[in-house]
Order: sequence, then C-alpha cells, then structure tokens
Amino acid sequence: MADPLRGWGCSEPFLLFMLLGTLWEAGAGHIRYSVPEELDKGSFVGNIAKDLGLEPRELAERGVRIVSRGRTQLFALNPRSGSLVTADRIDREELCAQSARCLVSFNILVENKMKMYGVEVEITDINDNFPRFRDEEVKVKVNENAAVGTPLVLPFARDADVGVNSLQRYQLSSNIHFSLDEKSGRDGQRYPELVLEQPLDREKVAVHDLLLTALDGGDPILSGTTHIHVMVLDANDNAPLFTQSEYRVSVPENIAVGTRLLTLTATDPDEGINGKLTYSFRNEEDKISETFQLDSNLGEISTVQPLDYEESRFYDMEVVAQDGGALLASAKVLITVQDVNDNAPEVLLTSLSSTVSEDCLPGTIIALFSVHDGDSGENGEIVCSIPRNLPFKLEKSVDNYYHLLTTRALDREEISDYNITVTATDCGNPPLSTENHIFLKVADINDNPPIFPHTSYYTYIPENNPRGISIFSVNAHDPDSGNNAQVTYALAEDKFQGTPLSSYVSINSDTGALYALRSFDYEQVRELQLWVTASDNGDPPLSSNVSLSLFILDQNDNAPEILYPALPVDGSTGVELAPRSAEPGYLVTKVVAVDRDSGQNAWLSYRLLKASEPGLFTVGLHTGELRTARALLDRDAVKQSLVVVVQDHGQPPLSATVTLTVAVADSIPDVLADLGSLKPSTDPDDSGLTLYLVVAVASVSCVFLAFVIALLTLRLRRWYTSRALQASGIGLAGLPASHFVGMDGVRAFLQTYSQEVSLTADSRGSHVIFPQPNYADTLISQESCEKSEPLLIPEKINAKERELEVLQQAPPNTDWRFSQAQRPGTSGSQNGDETGTWPNNQFDTEMLQAMILASASEAADGSSTLGGGAGTMGLSARYGPQFTLQHVPDYRQNVYIPGSNATLTNAAGKRDGKAPAGGNGNKKKSGKKEKK
Repeated sequence: MADPLRGWGCSEPFLLFMLLGTLWEAGAGHIRYSVPEELDKGSFVGNIAKDLGLEPRELAERGVRIVSRGRTQLFALNPRSGSLVTADRIDREELCAQSARCLVSFNILVENKMKMYGVEVEITDINDNFPRFRDEEVKVKVNENAAVGTPLVLPFARDADVGVNSLQRYQLSSNIHFSLDEKSGRDGQRYPELVLEQPLDREKVAVHDLLLTALDGGDPILSGTTHIHVMVLDANDNAPLFTQSEYRVSVPENIAVGTRLLTLTATDPDEGINGKLTYSFRNEEDKISETFQLDSNLGEISTVQPLDYEESRFYDMEVVAQDGGALLASAKVLITVQDVNDNAPEVLLTSLSSTVSEDCLPGTIIALFSVHDGDSGENGEIVCSIPRNLPFKLEKSVDNYYHLLTTRALDREEISDYNITVTATDCGNPPLSTENHIFLKVADINDNPPIFPHTSYYTYIPENNPRGISIFSVNAHDPDSGNNAQVTYALAEDKFQGTPLSSYVSINSDTGALYALRSFDYEQVRELQLWVTASDNGDPPLSSNVSLSLFILDQNDNAPEILYPALPVDGSTGVELAPRSAEPGYLVTKVVAVDRDSGQNAWLSYRLLKASEPGLFTVGLHTGELRTARALLDRDAVKQSLVVVVQDHGQPPLSATVTLTVAVADSIPDVLADLGSLKPSTDPDDSGLTLYLVVAVASVSCVFLAFVIALLTLRLRRWYTSRALQASGIGLAGLPASHFVGMDGVRAFLQTYSQEVSLTADSRGSHVIFPQPNYADTLISQESCEKSEPLLIPEKINAKERELEVLQQAPPNTDWRFSQAQRPGTSGSQNGDETGTWPNNQFDTEMLQAMILASASEAADGSSTLGGGAGTMGLSARYGPQFTLQHVPDYRQNVYIPGSNATLTNAAGKRDGKAPAGGNGNKKKSGKKEKK
C-alpha cells in the first residue's frame, strides 16, 4: 500500500522559492535578510553592495569586511558580485534549537570610514528532521484489573523543526483493547496516551504489541515510529501520587557540584512490592542526564557537573514514580539557573593605527574595538575607560563598539610612545574588569632646531700655535629623532681684515671640533668673532647659531725695541753731554724702548750693563732715565761709554742693549777734539780676532771637560787605597801637594783656567787675556805638607825648586773670603738691587768677574782708567764704599766650584814667594811680569 504522505512533496518548489526571497530594511541602521537553512555554500543571501550604496568593485577598495564576535563565520562577501553569500551549510536546529525565530546578527565594517552597519539574517526552517522517539521499543505495564478508560503513559516523540514542520500528531496501529489519545503541555509539546478500551485478561493475552507513529506537518510529511509492548500485570489497584504536580527550584550557576537541588515525594497506598516506588527521568535528554542525577529510591535531584547560565538558563524535565505493580505517576520539574557575575568583560580590537604623527589633528581615530560580557542584566552592563592623564578619549559607536580618539596635539619630544590601558568593567557585584593595552608610537616630524647648551662661547689659544691644533669643541642637541636629530656644524661665512674666516679656523662638520688653520700672531690678530651654525637633516632642515669668541693669548716673542737713542745709520755714534758741574741725580738722557707684546711681556726694566766708570751713572729701573750717581770729578775721563740693557718680564725674558757715549764737559768745543776717537773700528782684522777668540774658548772648554773625566776616573781608581794612602802618605809622594785640595780627609786634584775677552769702544783694538793656570790649594793632612807651584816662568824654575825644600805651606788668607750668601753662582746667588753688594744673575756675575780681572791687571801696571781709589779698583762707586778688593777674590788665582762646599784660597802671593798681605788686596808690581 502506498504511503499517502509522499504526495505532500508537490508544493516543495513553491516553498523553496518563497524561502529564497530576501528583503532588507533601513530602519535603525540595520540591514535585514531572510534565507532558508541547509543552502549550499556560496548561495545568494542579499546584494550588500547595493544596500550600502556602493559598487561591487568598491568593496575591496574601501576595505569592507564582516565583523562578528566569537562564532564561526556563516556568511561571506562576494567581491565580484557585491552580494552576501553563505560561507557554509547552515543548520537552523543546531544554531537556534527550538526558538521560534532564528536570527543571526553580525556587522559590516567599512574600513576607510571606520563605519559599522548592523546586519540581521533570519534563518527560516525547512522540514529536514524526522520526528524521533527516544527508544525504538518501549515496555508498558498494565494491571489486568485496570478499568476501561485507564490511561497509560506512552513515550512522546521530538521533532527538531519548528512551526508547521514540527510534530503534529500521533497514530496507533489498530487494536481492539487500546486507543490513542493526545494531550498538549504548556510548552506546546504533544503527549500521547494509551487508553484502555476493553478489560484485559492476562491469561488470554499477556503482551500486546502496538506501533506508535509520530507525524509532522511538513511537505512532504515525515514520520517516526516506536514499538510499544504492553505487559499485563497482576492487579494493583492503586497508582502512585506525587505531592505536587509541578516542582520549581532556582539555583545560582556557581553552585557546587553534587549539591542536592530538591527532593520529589510520591505515595502509594498499596503494600508490599506494589507500594514500593522507584523514581526515574522520563524521556530525559542527554543534556539532562549529563547535568543532573536522580536518586531512584529517595527522589533527590543533584548536580553532576557545574551549571552555566550562559549555556542554559533553565532545565525542564519530567520525573516518574512507579510502584511494583507497574502503576506510575509523573511530575514536572523546572530548574531555573540564576546568573552570577562570573564572566569578565571581553575587549576585542577591531582596527588599530599603531603609529600616529605628532602633528595629527585632535579627533583623529586611533583604534576601533568592541566589548562583550557573557553575563546578563547588570552583570552584563559594561563601562569602558582609559586613564585621564592621556590625550585620548573614548567615544561609543554602533552596538558595543568604541572609538579611541585624540583630544589634543601630540608632542613626540615630550612623550614618544603611549601604552594606553583600556579598562572594561561590568556592573556586577563584585564588579569584574578586563584590561587591554594599546601601544601607540608617535612618529617624529622636524619641529625642533638644534639647541646649544649656552648662548655664546669663548676660548683662548696662545699665539704661535701649531697648525691644525684643536681649539674648542661645540655640541648641539636636537630633541628630534632619526635624520631629524642628526646635527652638522659649519662656520658662518665672514671676513676678518679682508680674509675669509675659513682660512683661519675650520670645523669638523660631524663632531663640532674647531681647528686652527694657521699660526696666530697676537700682534696681528687678538680676537676672532665666529658664528657656528648647527643644522639638522630634517625636511625642511632647521638650524641655530651660536657665537664663539676666540681670544689670542700673548707670548713673549718680541724683544724690546730701542726708540731712543736711535740706532745710527751712517756708522757714527751719538754723544750725550754731561757738564762737569752736574750735581748727583742730574738727568743726562733717557733711554726710550717699547715692546710689541702686552701685559707682563711688555713690562720693561732698565739697568746699566757695563760702564767705563762704574758708579758714575745710574739708570732708572722703570723710567730708563740716565742720571749721575755722584758729582763729576776732574779725574773722570771725558768720554764715558755705557751699555744699557732693556729687558721685559716675559718667560723667558727677552732683552735689547744700547750703547751710550757720554761726553763729560761743560761745552761742546771742549770735546770736539776727542770725538774722532769715538768712531768704531772698521779694521777687518777685528772679525778675524773674534773668530780666534771663539776657537780658543771652545778648545779650553774641551780640555777642561777631558780633565774632569780624567779626574773622576782617577778618583774611582784610587778609592780602594784611600785609607792606606792616608796612613803611609806613599801615594802622595809623586805629586806636589799644591795640586790637591782636601775636604775632611779626601784629596782631589784641582786645576782651573780662566780667560777674558775685552772689547772696548774707546780703544781701536781689542785684547784677549789668557792668564796662566793658577792653583789654589788647601790641603789638610795628618802630616806636614809642602807646596810647590808647578807652572812658573822658565827663569825662576830652579829658584823655586830650591825654595820648595824649605818653605812650608802658607796659611790661607781669610780676609777676603766670601760668606755663603756672597758667593757667586748657584750656592751663593741672592737678589740684589742697583746699590747692592753682588750681582743677582749669572750675566752680571760674569761681567763683574771680567771687570775685576781687567782692573786688577791694569792696576798692577799702574795704568787703570776705571777710576776709584787705590785698592778699590773702581768698584766702590757701583757696589758701595764698603765693597773693596778685600771683599773680592782675585779671579785669576781663585775659582768657586758650584755645588762644592770647598773654599779655594788666594795664592797670589805665592808667585812672589811671599805670604799674602792681610786685607788691603793690593798687588805687587811683579804682576807686570806675569802679564808677559
């Protein structure tokens, strides 16, 4: 027999056509479509490009995309047609279960505008599910004494479809004992019941097999069947009875697993096995059996796994109480799950600009994000916030979307990047929150010029500096970054004295170090004013300037220049006139000099270096004025030659000399006769004599150096035998005692040489004096020592040899010995003045030695022209009346060795075989023979 249900399929094309129709509405900014379930992948849903007012090609250009939260993408965009299509097959029953309407909501994002459009798609049902019974076979027990009309509970079927496609009715196979009755529950579910139509007789039929069919209203009609086995039991005339027909309980979702939710109670007045009740779920779903547990004896319902309000908000179940006689009763149980704040809000970042320029305008959109909370009610209400001290704000967009915008201009040099914390907090108790960090980097623009630490600089450099020396270094800082912070240095173009500054100073463009390109001369350039420019590499470049003052420090590189008296150009010598009636302090003339240096290097002092009549004239230390020191006497020579030295105070000091000729006369005619002698000699032999003099001095110096080396060698050789020689005296037998000088028992060989070169302006010829080698001895010995003079003139050699046998060593003349402060050289040097006792520098010391030697020689011949009283050699006029020859040693006979504490005695009298006279320092006329 053909199934009449198959004929319902004739309306299927028409139904499919109706389900594929689409519509959309613009109300409240939402786009709505409708589509049937179970369409193939890529099926057309709606023309989204048209509904958005765009061309299909603009979908990709404007970055149009679907944004949905936390679910599988059910739809996709076709960029070529601009339509919304299905991304996969859609099962309405899996998506919305038994809901009357099945709506899928998502958003369309236009990227370039950052604008959201809400889209709702209704999934319509098709008859794609059969009514299903939980069990293919069901056993039903009935007492044989059951009255006609007794209902028997049958298992009901479930259909996942909704509406007309859902379960509509039941059919029971033909049977004379039973009929089928249907009841509808509050939830709209149809429950079949088996009604006893005729009394049962177990002895005739113990089991009745029936076929129960469930039919839906779809086209075509689908059905499901189950086999019912009715088992007839012995009589049990009382059925169980629940105390309530429906049980309700509400529990929080965070209740502990295993907690007892409620206890069901049913009673049966029968006794024995017919009164013992067992409890069980009736037609429970898998979700019920996996979540709850029913104690079959006690009727207690408890949880076996945690409840989740977000997964299921209530549970509807039916509990059956059955006695031993197969009578049963049922009760409805409704468990409602209460929401607790157990879900923290979620922040989903949709679009982000990770870098923003520091010159962006206020209101620039930085990010777009959405928030969601799985809880409901106040627990699901979300408040978003960011820290208040940031230049950003949040602005709510469509649904739960927010924009992050700038509120003011950004400055990268102040803050180069931001870590923005977006906090989403729900309104539950206690509230839960979620933090999401958005990292934003501020891109640099060239808005800061290089900055110097100081507004101006100055530095110093001594003159005569080497070329290429580093002078100074400047450094500028640019707060920008990258190329905008790379600083290069340059000198501003300018000229100094008509010459570009770049020829004086150069700068390293990378380091800012300045170098001198030439050696500076303080007398030409005292100060350079430079401008250093620091520029960055931005676009456009920014720069700043700073002034640099370069000061040249003076060095003592210029000797004093004599302005007066001017140097002669015709070979003549200027003459100054001093009347014989001049009183002491009479101004004869004034030496005028200048120094091109500055400061202490140009501070000049004047002093008299040499005079033909010492003590007659004085020179002002700072004024250069030449004045008479005493009254002029008749014995004073008419012509006075003076050498004045002008010296600065630099380090080392430089000096210049000028020769003055002073004519002592009351009038010019008195000296005209003698002026011819003032002309300088032009004899060519004078230059040759000077050359010989230099050679002679060099030769003597070499001999003296060789002698010192030999003396050191001799002392080292005899060091080991010194004690034995002192005890026996054998070591001294071969040498005259006068060749040694002794200090604390140590003997040393001593021989001195002295020479003098004398060039005078009032004599036409110069003379050189080479005195004979002189020996000074002070020999301290345990034994008596004899002294002999090794170098004598040939005529007296024999006589001296005879005198040596009988003469004993003469005691030293202590009348003229110097104290430690009066000794010349390093051990006796001290500061003096123009009226002091001893010169205060080496130059004056050597000049004094030369003058003393020349004066002593001329005094011995009786032809001294230096003036002064007898026995004074003319020294009292310069060094004071107390300074006589008794204070001055004869430099032809004595020498002081610097660094030694030995004092050499005067041996002048020994040449004549006489002891020295006590204190007047006069010499015998035998000096004439020595001069030969």
